[in-house]
Amino acid sequence: MKKIVIDIERVLTEKGVSKTTLCYWCRLQRTQLNNYCKNKVVRVDLHTLEKMCNYLECDVCDILKMVEVEEEEMDGSIL
Repeated sequence: MKKIVIDIERVLTEKGVSKTTLCYWCRLQRTQLNNYCKNKVVRVDLHTLEKMCNYLECDVCDILKMVEVEEEEMDGSIL
């Protein structure tokens, strides 16, 4: 089975951008960004994703990834 994961921390590292800088320029709360980084977001805000992609000069597919997971990992998660 596959699920979507948010890989924003990898992009931040590759671009050399801190979470603080991204929060400032994209007008995000640190808690909001941390939820994206920890994949705790149930409903992705497209406007927020757009701001992050624009600032980081990347594409949505650089941040959102479809990955294969084991059935046990899916137990208890929200689909």
